[in-house]
Amino acid sequence: MSSPDPDTAELAPVVHVLHDNEEWLPPLLAALDAAGVPHAEHLLDGSSFDLSAAPPAGVFWSRLSASAATRGRATAKEVARATLRWAERHGRRVVNGSGVVELEVSKVAQYLALSAAGFDVPRTVAVFGTADLKARARELPTPFITKHNQGGKGIGVRRFDDHVSFDAYVDGPDFEQPADGVTLLQEYLQAEEPFVTRAEFVGGRFVYAVRVDTSAGSFELCPADACVVPAGADPATWAPFAVRPSVTAEHPLVVRLEEFLAAQGIEVAGVEFIETVDGRVVPYDVNTNTNYNPDVERESSVSATAALADFLGGALADAA
Repeated sequence: MSSPDPDTAELAPVVHVLHDNEEWLPPLLAALDAAGVPHAEHLLDGSSFDLSAAPPAGVFWSRLSASAATRGRATAKEVARATLRWAERHGRRVVNGSGVVELEVSKVAQYLALSAAGFDVPRTVAVFGTADLKARARELPTPFITKHNQGGKGIGVRRFDDHVSFDAYVDGPDFEQPADGVTLLQEYLQAEEPFVTRAEFVGGRFVYAVRVDTSAGSFELCPADACVVPAGADPATWAPFAVRPSVTAEHPLVVRLEEFLAAQGIEVAGVEFIETVDGRVVPYDVNTNTNYNPDVERESSVSATAALADFLGGALADAA
């Protein structure tokens, strides 16, 4: 965002969409247009602003994603932190503000917050650098998985059935270096059935739950239409995302998650959880940069995209 001129703050207020990936925006912007909500896009890259100047009028909505570094935008999280703090300092309405950024870019922060709120979370060891990786991995039974602390799109998520193969991975050319240098070693959770569930929330309220088929063994669970279809799959028939009607707003976990999101100041999110063979219900990922699957949107009686547009439009009206 370039430095605003002296009259910028007096212009008509709009929803300012702060993002690091324009490919995810079309459905969301189309919904804003359909709802008559004025908006402006701001790429979290190469921007600047005067700290003493008032930000543009309107609502600032953070679409920062933890996977920004994979698209050549390693500094996006710093740009988001600074821009949101600037907006907050000047009293602008912010959706998923600077405090939420910390949860988006750190699974360590997510697990600690979820655990503090009483949720069952996966046993996880955070390893900084690589010197302790092989030794700390031996504290976990096999199989176990790795993932990146600053992740997204399944980055760095791999399953290992023995420690010898893990040692070879750490020492070999295929080792994936995390963007922030933090690798997570985590217990492998065996699902009772081959799917996980993603609960979508807008304005802090439950919209719908999505059943995500994991029978193919993939850890790439991005629901956006712009995400890549697995090699060899037929895009016309490959539909791993479907509405899960048995998970409603009254579901005990959903009720608790709404309370958790409110306490964390998270207004828009997709929270993924797994139901294990031994009866655990474990939330393991809080996505504050959420995308909506087009198949699910068509199937559901309620559109999360429309709900989001209405929510942002209401926030804009209240901020005017």
